[in-house]
Amino acid sequence: MRRSLVSALPVVVLLLLPSSAGAASSDTYRQLNLFGDVFERVRADFVDEVQDKELIESAIDGMLMSLDPHSSYLNPEKYEEMQVQTKGEFGGLGIEVTMENRLVKVVSPIDDTPAYRAGIKAGDLITHLDGKQVLGLTLSEAVESMRGPVGTDIVLTVRREGVDKPLEVTITRAIIKIRSVRSRAEGDAGYIRITTFNEQTVNGVKKAVEDIRNQIGDSMIGLILDLRNNPGGLLDQAVGVSDLFLDKGEIVSTRGRRHDSTQRFNAKPGDLAEGLPLVLLINGGSASASEIVAGALQDHRRAIVLGTKSFGKGSVQTIIPISGRGAIRLTTARYFTPSGYSIQAKGIEPDIIVKQARIETVDDEKRRSEATLRNPLDGGGSEPDDPAKSNDRSDTAQQDYQLARALDLLRGLALFSGGAVN
Repeated sequence: MRRSLVSALPVVVLLLLPSSAGAASSDTYRQLNLFGDVFERVRADFVDEVQDKELIESAIDGMLMSLDPHSSYLNPEKYEEMQVQTKGEFGGLGIEVTMENRLVKVVSPIDDTPAYRAGIKAGDLITHLDGKQVLGLTLSEAVESMRGPVGTDIVLTVRREGVDKPLEVTITRAIIKIRSVRSRAEGDAGYIRITTFNEQTVNGVKKAVEDIRNQIGDSMIGLILDLRNNPGGLLDQAVGVSDLFLDKGEIVSTRGRRHDSTQRFNAKPGDLAEGLPLVLLINGGSASASEIVAGALQDHRRAIVLGTKSFGKGSVQTIIPISGRGAIRLTTARYFTPSGYSIQAKGIEPDIIVKQARIETVDDEKRRSEATLRNPLDGGGSEPDDPAKSNDRSDTAQQDYQLARALDLLRGLALFSGGAVN
């Protein structure tokens, strides 16, 4: 058993590290024999029986994870889930869920999806899937059961607050697109939030800008791009989003171990915002693809970056499929901004540092003022407008200190350039 295992192991290693194929030394094979000895000892003497597959997969994962924090082994299940996340669409119902008291709780139905049309509501508790209890399932197992081929049905048993009897809802699965872009008008400014970079992101940003223009019209003073807590995603989508707002120049370059691995990505003519000011929000949760966008727009002075220093993940991971056995995620290069700055372990420094803070209302009514004095004179004029009524910020903006400062900055830029501020 040990001999056949050891003879097979070099094949695995060579598949994972093809660059070492021609340089395998006798020392390498001695180390592989050491692995075989340890493997045999564990499977023979460990207190509990362990599956060979689990041991080998863990060994491969350990080897990759020892290289850096982002290299790892993806078994077939994890590989499939990763493909779903990056593709941005899957066959499913269209609900965001979490686990509560060992039941699946609906956080929110996604607009215009089968679950939304079937009447599923936020707060619903799903107790059964096709008659099978949810109790005992993990969240990922429950989610996997709800996903499936497009056009197939699933029956959800739902407990809803205020309804005595459980509801049985039949839903037909459809293509669900993971919404990575959300947008709204903030008075005379546009706000675009990008939560991740998947295959839908560039088109999502295009649509967001179009929707905002339709809402605000020609009086729009600029855009806020919110990349806070965005962990990254696909390189081509980060390049694409940057290109939407740049007319020319380099967006990012990647440099790996081999000279032929260097790549440079350049912008094509055309600015989706037509030269309007941009403010880009980042924080310590902005990583990887988010830092590519922030670095490109900052280096070209196309956007003012506001917030706190980003995460500093400036490495490129390549997914290398292994036929029938999942894939490996391997770090193969580093990112560099147009100015040649390496993001890795350094992050993007904002142009304006604004830490998140809580906005509180101070009660001024009890303070001493002219109006509190005895027999004050009448003002002799009409009552001023209530500033609370004229504030065109959304409730979210008023509660979000960094966003509020970004809006103030945009309006200041519009005044400085002679634009109109409504």
